[in-house]
Amino acid sequence: MEWLILLKAIILGLVEGLTEFAPVSSTGHMIIVDDVWLKSKQLMPDEAANTFKVVIQLGSILAVVIVFKERLVELSGLSRRSKQGKGQRLGLGKVFVGLLPAGILGILLKDLIDDYLFSVETVLIGLVLGSITMLLADRYAPKKEAAISMDEMTYKQAWLVGCIQCFSLWPGFSRSGATISGGVMFGMSHRSAADFTFIMAIPIMAGASFISLLDHWHVFTLEMMPFFVVGFLSAFGFALLSIRFFLKLINRLKLKPFAIYRLILALAIYLVLFS
Repeated sequence: MEWLILLKAIILGLVEGLTEFAPVSSTGHMIIVDDVWLKSKQLMPDEAANTFKVVIQLGSILAVVIVFKERLVELSGLSRRSKQGKGQRLGLGKVFVGLLPAGILGILLKDLIDDYLFSVETVLIGLVLGSITMLLADRYAPKKEAAISMDEMTYKQAWLVGCIQCFSLWPGFSRSGATISGGVMFGMSHRSAADFTFIMAIPIMAGASFISLLDHWHVFTLEMMPFFVVGFLSAFGFALLSIRFFLKLINRLKLKPFAIYRLILALAIYLVLFS
């Protein structure tokens, strides 16, 4: 039984690492891998399983920090470049403005979301609506020569991108899918929108994860620690690979392939659960 639990840790870490920051909805994938397959095997109590999901999310966050470490040092104001103030650079103010809409709405609607929106049906709706949003973003994306970089973004554009990110509060919509779509709709290149999305994800995900861990600290027993450690390392490793791969290809791929994949995923979930 112990090896089955460790295998589950590796599989869920893989799913989390590969899907958390790609615009494909990690929630939708967790439904297939965890709720449909792994939970049916009753390998562990629900509370431990839910805490584990927070742990592997922290592994994904660490991967983002590694990939964007130089930009994060700049944002902190500790780098030589930020101190010299050369050129127009993204500042913490714009990141904060981008975080505000979804942050405020998430706090106000937290109980409503937890009580009514976490179901297979709502995730399916989120997958489809998120795909439509991504297709629209590609349709109205700025031409290559007109697209702005993350550093050229205004406070107004940061706010508008943050407003589009609010849609990601609906499970299955995808935080990265919504935010990248918003960035593209308001004039950014796909790569710049992805960079801004990942940077904004760090405080959101880290804050929510640490709060959740404090509430479930008692689950961290010696018996469960190998499971948590293996899952954390699995998510970190696969997230590191997937983020770097995604950032290299996003300007060429755009969002359409991910939107089509999401529609196929929604159909697969529907057939598995409701056929």
